[in-house]
Amino acid sequence: ANDERENTLNQLITEMDAFRTNAGVNILAATNRADILDRALLRAGRFDRQIHVELPDLEERKAIFLVHLKPIKFDDSVDVDFLAKQTPGFSGADIANVSNEAALIAARKGKKIVEKQDFTDAIDRIIGGLEKRIKIISQDEKLTIAYHEAGHAAVSWLLEHAAPLVKVTIVPRGKALGAAWYLPEERQITTFEQMFDEMAAALGGRASEQIRFGQISTGALNDLEKVTKQAFAMITYFGLNKRLGNVSYYDSTGQQEYSFTKPYSERTAQIIDEEVHKLAEEAYQKAVSLLTKNKEKVDQLALVLLEKEVIYKEDLEKIFGKRTFKRDIEREKEGVIDRERMRKKLKQVKEELRLEEEAAKNGDDKNEQDTAAADKPVDAETKPGARKKRKSQQS
Repeated sequence: ANDERENTLNQLITEMDAFRTNAGVNILAATNRADILDRALLRAGRFDRQIHVELPDLEERKAIFLVHLKPIKFDDSVDVDFLAKQTPGFSGADIANVSNEAALIAARKGKKIVEKQDFTDAIDRIIGGLEKRIKIISQDEKLTIAYHEAGHAAVSWLLEHAAPLVKVTIVPRGKALGAAWYLPEERQITTFEQMFDEMAAALGGRASEQIRFGQISTGALNDLEKVTKQAFAMITYFGLNKRLGNVSYYDSTGQQEYSFTKPYSERTAQIIDEEVHKLAEEAYQKAVSLLTKNKEKVDQLALVLLEKEVIYKEDLEKIFGKRTFKRDIEREKEGVIDRERMRKKLKQVKEELRLEEEAAKNGDDKNEQDTAAADKPVDAETKPGARKKRKSQQS
């Protein structure tokens, strides 16, 4: 297999080098794994220019949504700004899939237009999977899930740097028994406080179970995995640990995973292990402290969640009040401006769609009239000169 790979590579290089004698020939290629390409391919004169195509950011996702909304009939409740914020990390194809799925959901419900809730349901289905209401869950398990999700929602709402809640449900979806959706802030750099608050929010479900029931369950598996990986990255990659200092063991070449040895000593490995445990425990204790101070509100939130099965941002505002952090106030003002701007663009899109439909309809009507005129038999009385001839006969 290795020989075949080498032969293919050598033949490709030979063919590429042969193009040098021909003017105006450009060779383009695309890959998701540029890091494993042979260096011979990347030399000058071959694939010497690399263009990194990133996933669309917030503004780009708004523009992509506007493109895919054109063929869809939607009402004024559709908020492109909200949809773009709910789809971080989505590619253009993913956004097209959201639009198609929303149209299908609306069609299944017998609607003639697509509403905001249809788009929200489409995003939920793509991210979390299908709802599984038929899954049998006991009342005790349902209560545990409710407090677990309430813990996540409460901690994320009370911490400044954690992403605020948009929606939480205890309806099984995909492989999860419960799920929560947040409104993340897109940023290019991240501080220690921001990452630490995210860890505390992730451990909020486990902390809530401990406070309410005096024991923990296996429901926090994904949360623990996320927290452990984030703590490890903070310490070994980003240099956010005082004990290790200004060092990073991140390998940008990607070769470290194939190595049998670590780039640090056994003593350093022990320190990393200790600091990961310490950081995760500090985040957990922060979540416990917040939930203990707001125990009655968490109880109230869990009961509302048990009753409704799905709660939204407005439900948290009724219980905990609005988030008064400076960045949230600024983001709310920015959101009002963005929503107004996108509302105008949506009106423009709807007007363009209406004009296109009218033009198509008028074109069809004209074609029908022309076809009918061509098929209609010509009456002798209506022939040119027929009326004149008839008059002369009468006279």
